[in-house]
Amino acid sequence: MSDHRKRHNGRDTDGGYRVRQVDVEELLEDPRGVDFVQDDVRLGGAVADTGQHAAEPARHIGELIENNREDVGRVTGRIRKKR
Repeated sequence: MSDHRKRHNGRDTDGGYRVRQVDVEELLEDPRGVDFVQDDVRLGGAVADTGQHAAEPARHIGELIENNREDVGRVTGRIRKKR
């Protein structure tokens, strides 16, 4: 299949997103919010968080990856220990 027919960035061929985009924190404040999120995940497979703090878990994972690279570099001898 040629590249121009592939879907792009989580979008359908008509340009719409495949998953529901909501502010998860705001949704979970609703007493039935957990049920809404569970139904969306069950039916659609995912919910995209568009809230104010949505990127914080990704930043934390990036920091963990960088720390792991440093640790592996020290253990393998590629990076010398700072004295």
